[in-house]
Amino acid sequence: MLKKNVGGIDRILRIVVGLALIAGFFLNREGAYSWLYLIGVVPLVTGLMSSCPAYSIFGLSTCPMEKK
Repeated sequence: MLKKNVGGIDRILRIVVGLALIAGFFLNREGAYSWLYLIGVVPLVTGLMSSCPAYSIFGLSTCPMEKK
């Protein structure tokens, strides 16, 4: 399983943007490039999993620090 590296606000934004893009696909199917809205699957999935592979590659994290 991937390590969690997506924090609260980042996670909410990813889910909202992902859902908005997917909704745009269903609302605008007639457009020439409407299939590009399906890119919303990426932020939606990374938001739901709380893990972003790109963050892992670059060593980034928006999760709060663990208190010891």
